[in-house]
Amino acid sequence: MNKFRFKLFIKILLLAIVLAAGFYFFFLYNSYLSLGIMLISSAYIFYNIINYVDVTNRNLSRFLSSIKYSDFSQSFGSLKLGKSFDDLTASINSVMDEFRKTRNEKEEQYRFLQTVIRHIDIGLLSFDQSGKIEFINHAARKILGITQSKSILTISNLPDEFHKKLINLKPGERAPIKIYTESDIIQLIIYATEFKMRNQLYKLVSIQNIQMELEEKELESWQKLIKVLTHEIMNSVTPISSLASTVNDILCNQDNDNELDQEQITDIKDAVKTIERRSVGLIDFVESYRNLTKIPKPNFEIISISQLFNRLEKLLKSEIEKNKIIFSKSICPATLELTADQSLIEQILINLILNSIHALANYENKNIKLLAELNARGRIILKVIDNGPGIPEEIQEKIFIPFFSTKKDGSGIGLSLTRQIMRVHGGNIRVNSKANNETIFSLIF
Repeated sequence: MNKFRFKLFIKILLLAIVLAAGFYFFFLYNSYLSLGIMLISSAYIFYNIINYVDVTNRNLSRFLSSIKYSDFSQSFGSLKLGKSFDDLTASINSVMDEFRKTRNEKEEQYRFLQTVIRHIDIGLLSFDQSGKIEFINHAARKILGITQSKSILTISNLPDEFHKKLINLKPGERAPIKIYTESDIIQLIIYATEFKMRNQLYKLVSIQNIQMELEEKELESWQKLIKVLTHEIMNSVTPISSLASTVNDILCNQDNDNELDQEQITDIKDAVKTIERRSVGLIDFVESYRNLTKIPKPNFEIISISQLFNRLEKLLKSEIEKNKIIFSKSICPATLELTADQSLIEQILINLILNSIHALANYENKNIKLLAELNARGRIILKVIDNGPGIPEEIQEKIFIPFFSTKKDGSGIGLSLTRQIMRVHGGNIRVNSKANNETIFSLIF
């Protein structure tokens, strides 16, 4: 700072000397030439003083303009005006270096993000409110079978339903959709979110082809179902075939002239009765299978969960008392209501409570609890909780397979039917079980 003041003082002193000399020669010799030289010299020195004083302001102006327009290519040299000015210049250059470093990091992150987005398997598509496409990655182009398109409304090879779903899909909403091509059917799941950029609202949609996963799950389900069906049918057909063969042997080995003895008649009667019993069992099994395919259409109405739980307690009161079970209910909030088919939901809960009663048969302290609550996403959950032996982890998923049962006399359709009823309600059923502690069946709506 002292150096700056000294130089400024010298410039002002020089200006004063030039002015004094000019006027001196003008008045002494009446010389207009010396007056002109004095004025030009004074103007130059004055300009130099202003330029000298204003150099810091110009540098600060350049610095702020660089920040405003993100131009970090400029550098600021030493002004050689003293330590304070050198410190200011060093600080400005340091800030510029940090801005350059931050911009380079952002550019690297942007390039990395672009690379990731373009190469992930999930399709990503963003567009504004008019449908103009802002971004579409390679996976989305491949899934949708498009090359170039500036708007989602001009994608000609997709059905109108797809365009409507893309536009009407709300943030956080997930929707399935099928696309029919000449040689295939593509099953997609789309998910939307919204964001603002440059004061413009954009929608970002993720598009995932789940056709392969669905086919694998479908194949796995068919294999499980066929395995159970084969097991049940063979259990009935094998003894029928064996007994029919036995009866046939008895009759074929019998001479035409001789009557059957009492022992043979008894064997035939027993065989026929067994065949009849196993045939009836096979018919019942097939009838149960038919019931699985005939889920009635729900009659939706608003149900008070408190009243629903009270009705269930009254319906099952005798079973609860007979088995000495401590039964309790909990609803939070107490006024919770559910939109569902009342008779179907009652059927589900009755089956689950009866299953819990059966599981607690050999226990002393028997507890069954009905619970209703809202989860973190605001979805209604009904729970049936018991403190029975639990369900082994390896069969927890199998219990929902048709005709799979852990009971000796169980049909194996109750829980499978429950899952289907929950699906027509737009919900699902989950089980969480700990051995000899508790089992929780959750109905998620």
